[in-house]
Amino acid sequence: MATPKTLITFNELENLANQYVNECINNKKEHPTASGKVVLINDRKIPTIDYFLRIWIPLQGKPTISRATYYRWLNDENNLNKCDTIKTIEGLFKALAADIVANEQKGIFYAKNKLGWTDKHQTDLINREVPLFPNIPLPDIGNR
Repeated sequence: MATPKTLITFNELENLANQYVNECINNKKEHPTASGKVVLINDRKIPTIDYFLRIWIPLQGKPTISRATYYRWLNDENNLNKCDTIKTIEGLFKALAADIVANEQKGIFYAKNKLGWTDKHQTDLINREVPLFPNIPLPDIGNR
């Protein structure tokens, strides 16, 4: 059975990923001021593979690939161009996401689920004997 031909090349996909990342970086949102005026403020977006493939690329009027194809390319060690392209895209998305989480305190759940971050703190436990009554002198019973 022949594999269906993909209408987008991995080079085009990488170029679109760069455009998407730029859009995520330069995103602005409306914010009302105390005077009632509405201003645009920077509001970077965390890039996601699903939105990129299923929504953003089609909005650009470009052919896209399915998530299954994306992950097949990611794991295709026989075609290093495809594999490296997807790894590059993954790296771009993760780098931007990590920066947004670290510097803007947004996307904490994304960081935990997609970036593998945790809330765990290192705890060192030390076992040592502590007297039950440290301030009470013990009687000297000597050799009776």
